[in-house]
Amino acid sequence: MTYCLAIRTNAGLVFASDSRTNAGVDHVSSYSKMHTFAYPGDRFFTLLSAGNLATTQAVVKQLRADCGVANAPSLCSVRDIDAAANYVGMVSTEVQRSQAQRDTMNTSFEATFIFGGQIRGGEPGIFLIYPQGNYIHEPPDLPFLQVGETKYGKPILDRVIRPDTPLELAARCALVSLNSTIRSNLTVGPPLELLLYRANAFDEGKRLVMTENDPFYRSLSEAWSEGLKRALNSLPAFDWEGSLHPAQTVQGTPPTQQS
Repeated sequence: MTYCLAIRTNAGLVFASDSRTNAGVDHVSSYSKMHTFAYPGDRFFTLLSAGNLATTQAVVKQLRADCGVANAPSLCSVRDIDAAANYVGMVSTEVQRSQAQRDTMNTSFEATFIFGGQIRGGEPGIFLIYPQGNYIHEPPDLPFLQVGETKYGKPILDRVIRPDTPLELAARCALVSLNSTIRSNLTVGPPLELLLYRANAFDEGKRLVMTENDPFYRSLSEAWSEGLKRALNSLPAFDWEGSLHPAQTVQGTPPTQQS
């Protein structure tokens, strides 16, 4: 399984992903699911991938190769961010079709992508691109998109992320969302990748790769756990809780799930 997410705020874009892939319990490995396409001063894109690994790798390879072909559609030549998302969807469906034609095992070659970025003259944007090649924008009131094992990390995003959320705060929220997912699901795991792109920068952004032992990631995880316990302990008591039955509090540190 996998978990990838993208956030759009007024200040820019945040992308985050885990790196765990598996083809059964005996074939677990790590591959980067974050792919960047930077053309400084003009345009910048990030692609987060989920699904069949052969498909996602072939799509990324084709996107990079097309930029070297004159007079052909590519991320280098599309006029706006919507056209870029449509182009990625077309490449994805073509790759899936090609893979399926050679298959004799009824393998699923489907892949889903989160795609985002900015082209000079336009606003930043993020899109969820389905295996069929069609895509959607993020909701305006909840400006984030997820793919993969989404349910564990969604509550924090629902409560915090808004268009005016500061970029670095949105990035920390993305890490907490990933951390919550990792604690609840063994199919999602580090290294984690995080990218912050500031609107109108047209550069490669700030990219971080974190293992489970990364000091910043461990500090953030511990601070989040302690904050949850403090919040739970501060909730209002029931009417019958008094001096004879004092309100119970959470103690200790929750067990750490092995990744």
